[in-house]
Amino acid sequence: MQQVYNLTFSYAGQWLVDHGVKAIHAKDLYRFLYKDQPLTAPLQKLQDTLKKDTFSIHTKLVSQDGTIKVLFQLEDGYLIETVLMRYSFGNIVCVTTQVGCNIGCSFCASGLLKRQRQITAGEMMMQVKMMDAMLQEEASTSHVTHVVCMGTGEPFDNYDEVIRFTQILTHPHGLAIAPKNITISTAGIVPKIRLFAQEALPVHLAISLHAPTNELRTKIMKINQAFPLEKLMDAVDFYLAKTGRRITFEYILIADLNDQIEHADALATLLGQRDCYVNLIPYNAVMENDYRRPSQAAISAFFDRLMQRGILCTVRKELGHDIASACGQLRAQHQHETQR
Repeated sequence: MQQVYNLTFSYAGQWLVDHGVKAIHAKDLYRFLYKDQPLTAPLQKLQDTLKKDTFSIHTKLVSQDGTIKVLFQLEDGYLIETVLMRYSFGNIVCVTTQVGCNIGCSFCASGLLKRQRQITAGEMMMQVKMMDAMLQEEASTSHVTHVVCMGTGEPFDNYDEVIRFTQILTHPHGLAIAPKNITISTAGIVPKIRLFAQEALPVHLAISLHAPTNELRTKIMKINQAFPLEKLMDAVDFYLAKTGRRITFEYILIADLNDQIEHADALATLLGQRDCYVNLIPYNAVMENDYRRPSQAAISAFFDRLMQRGILCTVRKELGHDIASACGQLRAQHQHETQR
């Protein structure tokens, strides 16, 4: 069934024709799949084919702040994480794009388990739909308003499926999530950043930077060996020139590693006058390494220095801290307990 959720609207008509239904009913198909409208008469003959499947829920955790983290079990038995976060401006779903991750960032729980396979666009859509259904169980008028591809995996290492997912997600006959409310994150796969700049998708791009120098970034992010900062920033400049859209740099603050004033100065120098802002993320510790969260004083000092240097930045509001909300934590914990 999830193959149907893989269909962009432009291909939905052909899929219907292949199943003996006229292409003009593609709108009705999308409304059935994504707006829970009943099957129209022409689609009744496909009732068995269009039976709505769901992932099975292996584990569901609810934080005191309302954040929901779910470990979904896929049809082939693999487990993936999805997180729903509630903010005053809307409800954000953080989507997983790969089963495991091969990028190998030393601080990240996602990379503790290597990539097993890609997540399809349909499986990404199912994550959003099931989280949306959980919201509607609580309040019928509550829906997912924002989506970020920042869960387990490197989205640009699964580029085609992520682009297809975005096209389905934003279509007006589907969930109709506004492009401005969608963010795709990458650790810095330079060729895909350049390719993404040329897509007709006005969604946001975020780059996981986490260090202001090649020496430090290579130490904690293996990808910097292939795409050092010089190549990365060239791709950023290409993206900015091509799209005219502000770019986000994510910067995880790790105690005594990248959280000093000299790191803030180096970061400000690296970013210069580019149209961007920095999302500072205090580190969420995992048991598999010795990295620690900075003090509040260090976080504030880093933020203040960037602002003094003219770099717009924010400190991410932390949600779900009591339910292992960092990417990959819940799945890694389950794997650890299973092996033990």
